[in-house]
Amino acid sequence: MYDRFISERISKLRIAKKVSARDMSLTIGQNENYINHIENGKSMPSMQVFFYICEYFNITPKDFFDEETNNPSLLNAVLEDLNALTEHQILNIHEIVKGLKK
Repeated sequence: MYDRFISERISKLRIAKKVSARDMSLTIGQNENYINHIENGKSMPSMQVFFYICEYFNITPKDFFDEETNNPSLLNAVLEDLNALTEHQILNIHEIVKGLKK
């Protein structure tokens, strides 16, 4: 059940980051086919490598399993930026977001 989710989620996040499976594999310290094997359902990451994958995407394990969030890394970056704003600025942005949702 989770095997398919994990492989599809890694693929989706990797594509959103615009990086090849080979480059991602090498960056997280694995052989060049590692991510490709996960995405094709041939293997699963260990817990340690799963945490490396989350770090690579700059997300938490919770973010990884949150299917509702398409680009958790971008959302986390936006939240960091919002924390630097005043309450008034955040309220203004909130109004803009509500307008965009219509």
